[in-house]
Formats: sequence, structure tokens, C-alpha cells
Amino acid sequence: MSLLPVFLKLDGRPGLLVGAGAVALDKIGSLLKTGIRLRVVAPRAHAEIRRLAGEGKLEWVERRFDISDLDGNFIVIAATDVPEVNAAVYRGSVERGIPCNSVDDIPNCDFFFGSVVNRGDLQIAISTAGESPAFAQRLRREIDEQLPADLGPWLAQIGELRREVLATHPRSEERKLLLHQLAHRQICDSPTCATRQLSRVSDQRGKVFLVGAGPGDPDLLTVKALRLIQTADVILHDDLVVTAILNLALPHAEVVNVGKRCGRKSITQDKIHALMIAHARAHRSVVRLKSGDPLIFGRAAEEIAALTAAGIAFEVIPGVTAASAAAAAVGVSLTSRNTASSVVISTGHHAASHDSAAMPERENATRVVYMPGRDLRLLALEWLDEGLPADFPCAIVSRAGQPDQQVRCTTLAALGDAEPMPAPSLLLAGWAIRECPAGQESQTNGVQVIA
Repeated sequence: MSLLPVFLKLDGRPGLLVGAGAVALDKIGSLLKTGIRLRVVAPRAHAEIRRLAGEGKLEWVERRFDISDLDGNFIVIAATDVPEVNAAVYRGSVERGIPCNSVDDIPNCDFFFGSVVNRGDLQIAISTAGESPAFAQRLRREIDEQLPADLGPWLAQIGELRREVLATHPRSEERKLLLHQLAHRQICDSPTCATRQLSRVSDQRGKVFLVGAGPGDPDLLTVKALRLIQTADVILHDDLVVTAILNLALPHAEVVNVGKRCGRKSITQDKIHALMIAHARAHRSVVRLKSGDPLIFGRAAEEIAALTAAGIAFEVIPGVTAASAAAAAVGVSLTSRNTASSVVISTGHHAASHDSAAMPERENATRVVYMPGRDLRLLALEWLDEGLPADFPCAIVSRAGQPDQQVRCTTLAALGDAEPMPAPSLLLAGWAIRECPAGQESQTNGVQVIA
């Protein structure tokens, strides 16, 4: 059953409740909180319902239901213990186009009462489409226990600041981002409260966010990265950023591929700088989206320098780097108290210029080589010449962190003969990964391990 969760404004609107027993009383408590003008029709009534009628909180008509009772109502609830009466109430409501709920009778319901958690104006409603109200009540209790008691007053303060922002900031994605920022901040009563000051700043300059997209799995995005992607005006992304992450952008966001792969440049780095600066000066929120972490082989230093020179505000949002994802794929740690006290990160584009003299304890480190290239023979020979042993453990990880990731475990002696793997790939080497589970696919959480 497909249902649309909605919250109805019932204040001052007429509603009809047919029945006045214990079942009806359960619904009355929820209905009266809304300010509805409730009319109850039943020949007899529960003592509490009679009391509410005597206090003027509802109207009780002391007789049997008549089909004309339906006329002019906004919603109708059938809550008698006579199925034929409830069915007649529902049929008559359908004929008049009035939404009706027949209690505990799923086929004769246009809507269902949710099990609700309340914190002031905050309402969390849970529905099982009538299948198990008891289960909905259980979930309500569990959620209620986890939510802070002061959410109601906090929400009221957020609402006050939101109205202030809407009144002082023109409609834009930057305003939307500001509203999202307010929802994540603490609020104090002081007029100098940082959050209150944030809502009063009307700075219409754009801003650039250098955001790490992680290794490819959207679940590995940071919360802040996700929020920025979902609110950006412009996304300038690397070629390796996967479609599943790009699909998180707003429908009207401008999404531009500015990536470079395998030496092929579709756009120059200077052009990327110019795009970031131009969009920011046009008062747009710009996400420069980079695979992995922007501070590791992401040319962040050049882009930070360009933005600083242009006077453009920027912020760096770190991401899960491929080295971490690759180690997780292999099922090993990059460091070990016994075998690896450091991690050396390099790129295959610069592997030939390694200065072995700079690493006197050449074996006491885990080496991470980004973009090692398809032919690893030269790199293997250099490391052997450097003095690394032939049985030095190596692992090639393809598309780390993505559903089709693969791991090939080998040794330095056999590294040069390794078959190419789908890009992007990353090379790990060091005694810390000697437990690389070659041929033990069951130990890698579904990762394809190639011996």
C-alpha cells in the first residue's frame, strides 16, 4: 500500500466522529489537540465523552447515526462496535468526497492515525498502514526515549531564526544552505550567540567548498559533504566521482565534469580555477568535488592558492582517502606496532624520483602508491634495487570502496607480472599487509580477492 504522509490543519474545521465508546475516546484525545470542531453522534456515550461535551470541548448528538450527519464535514471517523454502521459511514463519506477512517477496518480507510512522538511543534508520526498499530506504538516509545526533552523550545528558536533569515535574505541556494547550517547549531539566549549572529549576516558573496567524495560508496561520504552536495548551485567534479554521488545534487544544480584521466586533459587546471572563481563571484555555492580526500593528490594546494589570490572564501571538507578504503578492502591495517610504524603515500607519476636515502628504515613503513600505472615492472625493480626483499607483501586494489572492487595479493618479486586491473587502482606494500587473504574470499566482506 502506497501512502502519502501528510499533516493536516484541522483547527476550526468541522469533523464527525460516529461512536462514543472506548475506541472513539482513544481518537478524541488526538483530535481535540488539533483545534477541530468535533461533533460526536451516538445513542450512548462514555462518561469521559459526556464530560468533554459538558465542558463544551465537543458536541455530542445523542441518537443513532443518520447519513445526513456526514454533510459539511472535513474528515469523518467511524468508531462504533457495529461493522455495518462503520461500513455505511465509509460509503457515505466516499460518495461525498470526505476522507474517512473506519477504526480497525483497513479496507474502509482513506487515512490512518499515526503513532506520534511530540516535542512542541515537532511531530514524528509512525504508520504501519493499519497492519500493526502495536508495532507503531513500540517504535514510538523507542524514538521517544532517544529524543532530547528540550527539542520543542529549541525548535521554536530555530523557527524564529528561520523567519528572520527568510525576511532578510533573498531566495537562493545560499539561503537554503544557511538554513541547513542553523539546524545543526546550538542556540543560546544571548543576543551575541554565534548562531543568532550567523542568521543576521547578509553576505551574498559565493563560496567554494573543496569536498572529498571518498572512494565511491555514497555511504562513505561525510555528513557535511552530503549536505553540501545536496545544496550546491554548482558542482565541479573529478572524472572518478561516481554517478551515484552526483545524483545527490539538486535537479537544477549545474554539474560539470572537470576531470583528467590517464594524462588526458579535457580541461586545464587554470580553467578549473577560473570556473570556481567566476561562479563564486556570481554569488553561487560551488562544490569542487574530488575523489577520495581533496588534500591527497587532489591539486588542492593549487586551487587554494588560486582562490586565496582571488579573494574567494573557501572551505576544505576532508573525505575518506583511497588508501584507507583499499586497506579496508584487503582487510588489513596500514600500521602495526610490530611491523609498520609509518605510512608512505606517493603517486606512480613520481615513483621514479623516489630518494631511497630519505628512508633509511625502508621496510618499517607501509607504502601506498596512488595511480601506480598498468605496468608495475619498473616500480618493482626500483624497490628491489632499493633493498626491499623479494617476499615484501603487496596488494593491488581496484575501485576501492565501490561495489565492484577487487583485490590482488602478491609479493614484490611477482608484482611486475601482475595483470592490469580496472582503474582507478592503488598499490599497498609492507609487512603490515602480509595477512592479505589471498584466495580467502569469505574473509573480505564480499570483495573479489584474486590470488
